[in-house]
Amino acid sequence: MAADPFRIRDHVAGFDEIVGDIRARSLATRRTVAMEANVAYGSEPGETLDIFLPNNAGSDMPIHMFIHGGYWRMFSKEDYSCVAETVTGAGAVAAIVDYSVMPTARMDVLVGQVLKAKSFLLAHADRFGATPRRFSVSGHSAGAHLATFLFHRSLAPSGVIAAFLLGGLYDLEPLQTSFLRDEIALSDEEVRRFTPMRQEHDPATRVAIMTGELETNPFKIQANAFRDTLAAQGLEVRASHVVDGDHMSTVRDLAVHCTPMAAVLRAFIATSGGS
Repeated sequence: MAADPFRIRDHVAGFDEIVGDIRARSLATRRTVAMEANVAYGSEPGETLDIFLPNNAGSDMPIHMFIHGGYWRMFSKEDYSCVAETVTGAGAVAAIVDYSVMPTARMDVLVGQVLKAKSFLLAHADRFGATPRRFSVSGHSAGAHLATFLFHRSLAPSGVIAAFLLGGLYDLEPLQTSFLRDEIALSDEEVRRFTPMRQEHDPATRVAIMTGELETNPFKIQANAFRDTLAAQGLEVRASHVVDGDHMSTVRDLAVHCTPMAAVLRAFIATSGGS
């Protein structure tokens, strides 16, 4: 039987080692970067986010929200604190967001939670020395999928200046016959309502879509298709690939200062200013 192209562990050499490195880097970040932990963005258990501040924190700073992946059913904000190293290194406030996991919660809950987190950050940006006029978002894998709902056309103006989508999932239908069929059991209704390629998006949001060169074909195909969808809707969008990058090394390298991935994220944040 052919390997499931969505089962990341089967296609990433050293999967557990990379995840361990990400978690170790995240623990170090939480010990060394100024932060406010477990800020409630909603009233339900687990609706929290962590705020990380640049060394020379001031006022009217950009604010950048990161949404972790894990096929909507694993990982947490604590696992991905390390991304804040690069965000704060670019002079922005970093907000690393938690959300409920499937199958206990369904997709509408998860989408609603990231929307609540965005609304909270825009409403309270000045509390952290940031400005809502300079708000951007990034997400990895399932987090990239969730990030697309922050700049949905129904929200326009969405307040999202720019979105950085890494290794994302933009068509949910193929997952219904993947290994996730038994783990999260996406319904036809969830596929219809929450497939980004079937949605309309805010034309004012600038989007960067990236995939690793070593990703399996569905991730590459979906990235190119979503780029074309957004371009047809009038968004400024570009898609590119990370040389020698796989699904997990790319997100790890977002937090490693000397890597091209970290440089890309820093540049993305630097050019996401507002007025």
